[in-house]
Amino acid sequence: AISHALPLVTVAIALVLLTRRPVRRGFGAGPAFALWALPLLAATLPWLPAPPVHWAVLPAIHALSDASPAASPIRATTSVPWLGLAWLVGALPCLSRLLTHYLRLRRQSCHLPGSMTEALLHEMNTLDPRRLRLHPAGPAVLWAPRSLLLLPPDFMQRFDATGRRLVLRHELTHLRRGDALWNLLAELAGVLLWFHPLMWLALPRFRLDQELACDERVLRHSPQDEAGYAQTLLHSASMSPAPALIPWLAEPQLKERLTMIQRHRPGTLRRRIGYLALATLLAGGVFVVQASSGPS
Repeated sequence: AISHALPLVTVAIALVLLTRRPVRRGFGAGPAFALWALPLLAATLPWLPAPPVHWAVLPAIHALSDASPAASPIRATTSVPWLGLAWLVGALPCLSRLLTHYLRLRRQSCHLPGSMTEALLHEMNTLDPRRLRLHPAGPAVLWAPRSLLLLPPDFMQRFDATGRRLVLRHELTHLRRGDALWNLLAELAGVLLWFHPLMWLALPRFRLDQELACDERVLRHSPQDEAGYAQTLLHSASMSPAPALIPWLAEPQLKERLTMIQRHRPGTLRRRIGYLALATLLAGGVFVVQASSGPS
């Protein structure tokens, strides 16, 4: 199943990388970010149950070998253990880095002082105090069984009242969308596919599309805040993306996010058409792949 999944995932990632910008321009940042469901679906296809015989309308694709039947099994049994060992040599350090960074973030975070919590709740009563933590890497969202919103110790001084409101709305949107979990899943996919060159291209673009979709949703509900939102981004201290963390601002994302704010965003109808087209693509892809792998 793994040998079948890898080509499908490769094609899916390449398709997302090629279409994400046109989809964003035509249908919005939300449908463009939803495109990243394609690689996840592609990875699960080989494990889905085989379709009924009458569904298999496409001929199955069989691999041809120029070697004798007796030689193929011997070559497979001798190469697979070495491939698995080589994969582990790369995957284990990547996983160790991710776990170490995540545990450090959790260990270094602490509860907000009572006065700061009270002031923030006065400014935005939709905040959940149980999710608020102090951490120098904030403002950011960190995955946990109950995802956390990290705020820097100087949050009240770094941003004015308008800036604090916009930053908090952005981070709360991440929490409602479940972006912290999706970000962690993307990091784990990077661990599993550490050897894949497309994965290294995909991860920063996944993070950018995630931020653009979040920005778009925030501004869709309050378009009057566009100028203030752009000013808050410009005056924020930038930071590099870190494993398991969704920072408020990473320097490579700034230009794209400001451009999205200034550009006219697609309306509700076009956005819904984009989601419908994506759902059709996902369903069609499942049918085609399952039909191709069915009995001939």
